[in-house]
Amino acid sequence: MDAKAAAKAVRQGDVSPVYLLYGSEKFQMKEFAELLEAQLIPKEDRDFAIVHMDLGEVPIQAVVEEAETVPFMVQKKLIFVRDSSFFTAAKDNGKVDHRPEVLLDYVTNPADYSVIVFQVGQEKLDERKKVVKAVKKSGVALSFMPLGGEDLLRWVDKQVKKDDCTLREGAAEAIVRNAGTSLQALSGEIEKLCLYAGAGGTIDAATVDMLVARSTEQNVFALVDDIANLRLDKALGIYYELLKQREEPIKIAALITRQFRIILQVKTLSTQSYSQQQIASQIGLHPYAVKIAGEQARKFETARLEGILNHLANLDYQMKTGAIDKVLGIEMFLLRLGA
Repeated sequence: MDAKAAAKAVRQGDVSPVYLLYGSEKFQMKEFAELLEAQLIPKEDRDFAIVHMDLGEVPIQAVVEEAETVPFMVQKKLIFVRDSSFFTAAKDNGKVDHRPEVLLDYVTNPADYSVIVFQVGQEKLDERKKVVKAVKKSGVALSFMPLGGEDLLRWVDKQVKKDDCTLREGAAEAIVRNAGTSLQALSGEIEKLCLYAGAGGTIDAATVDMLVARSTEQNVFALVDDIANLRLDKALGIYYELLKQREEPIKIAALITRQFRIILQVKTLSTQSYSQQQIASQIGLHPYAVKIAGEQARKFETARLEGILNHLANLDYQMKTGAIDKVLGIEMFLLRLGA
């Protein structure tokens, strides 16, 4: 079962006694936790019915004891449990003495008045552990991973529609390009854009560029994209804007180098029939960034990418030794790329 199907089941009243939520996409994990809270616990009961625990501080047997304790003044109890190592292969700090067999016994006969929600902020569970197998068998395990390229754009469009706005062509891409791929950051920027547009308003790419400030990393990402698409005037414009913001040229060069290295890695792995998701996992990058890097990679031959990286390495040495003016060095590099 995926998160979408699980959310639908919760809305229909089909609730599991135990949930195991894991993955690096904390925003969606938080949304699912809030859905459980909204569906199961009336607002007036939440002070008594919601319990937060941390397996780094209390043993698993304390969680089970809480779940088995009849709720006071409310009909149902929702127990959120943070975890960093109990369900994963991460090293346990050894400060808490967990007895996994207690949870193994509980999941075979859970209390009907309690729902336990384990929240694990890591991408993988340790499938060898009996507790992982038991919870998956008796409860619901849901993975919350970064959204792929097209899925991320659809998510942006959906969030905008929730705020009673619409997007013009290219606006979703502009939002991601400026704000990055964090759903938490994107949600905040979408809310701001929709407040500006007003109910029923329309958001275009120009509005996004006016209202959503880009980080240095996102600016360099856009700069390299402009280079790949032969928009040298825009690339230089971004570079000069970074200088106005007092960004250090050596840092800018390092970020440009990083992006071209990513493009080369994506190009190399793509020729080996890796999928976007596999490439993202292999090089530790968000799937949307892999999608864009893949599009950029098609504009360059492998030999040219290798040459660009060699040139950047030489430029870095020259800037750090004073052999070339730092600002002029990057400017000449950009002009040469556009030639």
